[in-house]
Order: sequence, then C-alpha cells, then structure tokens
Amino acid sequence: MTESANQMPGRKVIRGRPYSIAEFARKYHLDDKEAKRLYDKFGPSSTELDLLMAAKRKPPSLSSAIGI
Repeated sequence: MTESANQMPGRKVIRGRPYSIAEFARKYHLDDKEAKRLYDKFGPSSTELDLLMAAKRKPPSLSSAIGI
C-alpha cells in the first residue's frame, strides 16, 4: 500500500505549528471574516498560511515577524 492510502480521507498533514485564527489575522492585518475564510480553506498550518500570504505579497506585521 502507498503512504497516501494509509491516511484518512479529508485529513491534511499540518506542517509547522498551527496558528489560531486570531493570531493569523493579527499577523497579516486581516479582518476576522477574511482570516476565517483562509483558515477554513487552507487549514491551521503556519507554513501553509505563511506561503499563501507570501504568494499574495502580503508581508507579516513587523512586531510578529521579530517575535515581539
């Protein structure tokens, strides 16, 4: 069996630590509605969401980028 056959359908592997919707919205200055839409569509993976926002050319806020 292949590795993908062993995974449950509809379950995504989370890469990176998971974001909360509030943390994601705050980091990228998104309103709650847009943050929830993207979070529901792409999942909580910080890696996936950061790549998405980079593709949209939307940089993170400076304070969250340096960990303050």
